Amino acid sequence: MSTQNKVEERLSAVEDRLDRLENLLIGISDKLDKNPQPVSANPAIDEKKAEGLKHWVTDYVSMRLQQLVPETCEHPTSETQDGLFLDNTTIRCTEDVSHRVKRIPIPFVREMVVQRVAESARSANVDLVDLEFFEKAATF
Repeated sequence: MSTQNKVEERLSAVEDRLDRLENLLIGISDKLDKNPQPVSANPAIDEKKAEGLKHWVTDYVSMRLQQLVPETCEHPTSETQDGLFLDNTTIRCTEDVSHRVKRIPIPFVREMVVQRVAESARSANVDLVDLEFFEKAATF
């Protein structure tokens, strides 16, 4: 079996899993809309739970993305253009990094990753974020 067929099979399997996950999330959302949870007497506890859940989801998605996109994933080499920047920042990046950021499926996770990479680039005085720097800085 060729490498292309393996990649297509893996992509198809990932898309199937994402479809099932989306259907599960829609079902959960519908159930929550029908049976809302009672409001807690202490909103600070709810905020802590929500923040803990947010961190757990971020860590889990980061781990799964690293498993789904191994380091052996090949990207064509490209020249940088003056117009490519990390989303909502003034940090320049390569086309490969821009492509990798767009592949992060969950918007708040994508934003957190971009902000983390941007902060790392500023603190390291990096003018252009390449794929190697992005992978190091985006690891949580």
